[in-house]
Amino acid sequence: MILYTQFFGLNEKPFSITPDPRYLYLSKKHTDALAHLVYGVSESGGFIQLTGEVGTGKTTLVRSLIEQIPEEVDIALILNPQLTTKDFLVTICEELDIEIPDNNTIKILIDNLSKYLLDSHAKGRRTVLIVDEAQNLNRNVLEQVRLLTNLETSRQKLLQIIFIGQPELRETINKKNMRQLSQRITGRYHLDPLSKKDALQYIKHRMRIAGAMGEIFKYSSLKEIYRLSQGIPRIINVLCDHALLAAYTEEIRVINKSIVRKSAKEIYGNDKNTHSPNIAFFFLLLGSAFIIFGISKILDPNNTWILEKLSFFNFF
Repeated sequence: MILYTQFFGLNEKPFSITPDPRYLYLSKKHTDALAHLVYGVSESGGFIQLTGEVGTGKTTLVRSLIEQIPEEVDIALILNPQLTTKDFLVTICEELDIEIPDNNTIKILIDNLSKYLLDSHAKGRRTVLIVDEAQNLNRNVLEQVRLLTNLETSRQKLLQIIFIGQPELRETINKKNMRQLSQRITGRYHLDPLSKKDALQYIKHRMRIAGAMGEIFKYSSLKEIYRLSQGIPRIINVLCDHALLAAYTEEIRVINKSIVRKSAKEIYGNDKNTHSPNIAFFFLLLGSAFIIFGISKILDPNNTWILEKLSFFNFF
């Protein structure tokens, strides 16, 4: 079976949802966010918080950051933080190749981590803890993270921490009982969805990286993809991938708006945005009917003509 990549002259699928730094499109927002992350690993003692809606490219930024890590920096990356406090510490130790004794306790784990950090500092190395999906951290683990920031020398912190998470992370950390942790965050950045201009450039960028020689998406289809995705890269990827497949099966070389809408319907069911004007008109008409009915009852409580008229339109 010929894949759509061959049909469109592509070297690979351009819209895989798996994070791939090669496809990273640095809009101004993404450039600023990456700069915050780079700062977090370049400056000792930084506690950085990066948030964004699902699918806005946070994990891809992390992958790009890891590729730019200086040689003297060691990374502990936690991708699934739904852990107990002890398991959280064990995971950090595993990431840093710290020996974990069989009879480990939270105190033993912290002592071993502290010794490792002091040794690394003496060797001129830095250690960074990156926690993805940090909105899933429970309160006890968050308190332990705060305590980890106390690991320091007389001049600097020994562990730099980067939290990556959804907007709920901001809400959690901004709570009154989290103020001690919140006060230690030295940099906050929120990653918004792409603007219309950036979304269109994002699609073209990924197509170029995949080897596209010409324009495969019509401008009208690009605008429709932005409308349906609201600028969220992950949704853009899913829509574009399905549109390419749909066009291939119909042997269409240039993707138009109708193919995008058909793909959206296959992915998400009925496209509620497409029919929103009709729904709005219906509720406007229905609301007007109730207003007329109310006025008529005030003017003449015994008058039934309005009920007869409304029943004609199947309102009652």
